[in-house]
Amino acid sequence: MPVSYNKLWKLLIDKRINRTELTHLAGISTNAMAKLGRNEDVRVNVLEKLCTTLDCKLDDIVEFVPDSETGKR
Repeated sequence: MPVSYNKLWKLLIDKRINRTELTHLAGISTNAMAKLGRNEDVRVNVLEKLCTTLDCKLDDIVEFVPDSETGKR
């Protein structure tokens, strides 16, 4: 099932944090941030670091998109 990180980007806007700042604050790699930007799967520990840094829950930053909405089979 595909994922969307649109909630993460909206949260960053609300908190006035850019992607580069978040990368440093959360201690994640630029490669992980690039994957997030492409809505690709990342390791659970990356999501955990983001949630800890942003003081939020997983469902505040990630959304699972049903295959029917993406046109994939």
